[in-house]
Amino acid sequence: MPEAAAPIEEVAGIDPAALPEALLRRDQPCVLRGLTAHWPISRAGAASASEAIAYLQRFASAAPAMVTLAPPECGGRIFYRDDMLGLGFRHERASLAALLDRLQRPGDGTTLYMGSVAVDACLPGFRADNDLGFGELQPLASAWVGNRTRIPTHQDLPDNIACVVAGHRRVTLFPPQQLPNLYVGPLELTPAGQPVSLVDPAAPDLARFPRYAEAMRHARVAELAPGDAVLIPSMWWHHMEALDDFNVLVNYWWRQSPAWMDTPMNALMAAILSVRDLPPAQREIWCGIFDHYVFDADADTAAHIPEAARGMLGDIDQRLARELRARLLQRLNR
Repeated sequence: MPEAAAPIEEVAGIDPAALPEALLRRDQPCVLRGLTAHWPISRAGAASASEAIAYLQRFASAAPAMVTLAPPECGGRIFYRDDMLGLGFRHERASLAALLDRLQRPGDGTTLYMGSVAVDACLPGFRADNDLGFGELQPLASAWVGNRTRIPTHQDLPDNIACVVAGHRRVTLFPPQQLPNLYVGPLELTPAGQPVSLVDPAAPDLARFPRYAEAMRHARVAELAPGDAVLIPSMWWHHMEALDDFNVLVNYWWRQSPAWMDTPMNALMAAILSVRDLPPAQREIWCGIFDHYVFDADADTAAHIPEAARGMLGDIDQRLARELRARLLQRLNR
């Protein structure tokens, strides 16, 4: 990432025991320096990797979880094979306790990474002294543990506060609007669960990916130490690089939408199946229909229909959401 990349805005004065609603609803990212510096794990992580590991071992569960292993030649990058017909890493099942033991031993350059495992499952009791205050909001808390890793640039639907508690991380963010300039790979086969940019921010090939130069002009970057956190709003592209031989991240996910809502990716896949390859004139018509019923929908969209007869054009609740899913499945399975 070029030196000219803008720093991510820093916000101070946040009470970690009672995160303000305005912060949780932000649509711009921000760095929260020292947000978790009072956590015992952050203090241990700031002291040394061995102290952080010793602290985590007090809680580490023996329950198996998925561990990613990538060969030394990948340089820590969790990515595709060269032919992009498969992934350049493998998985094995191991407990967090076993992974912590392995990370203490001299390595052979293999990338080791346990990602997005529920904190309460892998570290039962940990959150009693290492947690943030979200009020009535109940986010999903996840842990990410490993050595030097680079997670390709990707988006996540939930909002996210990512807290570095051991090691250092470089976070590079791009606004959602930079999609055309990030050269995103396949939607089905993905190394990180979500579609990823094919460009390596550490060594961008601008001959192959020339529009990435424009994305770089909009990039925001920060380096985080133990105790620091970053707020990543929904759908902001982010590249996460763990810079040390031992790194731990704790993050919190939440959505600012009703619980019944499905992921919009389902709608995108259905639109690719049924709209993308229509003749241009018909596709333009459907663009207007989507605008009317989805993107520009308001109280007037169905005001001419009696409220009790509006169906999916009215207010959707859990019951109606189930009916819509059943209708969609029936149509797709014809």
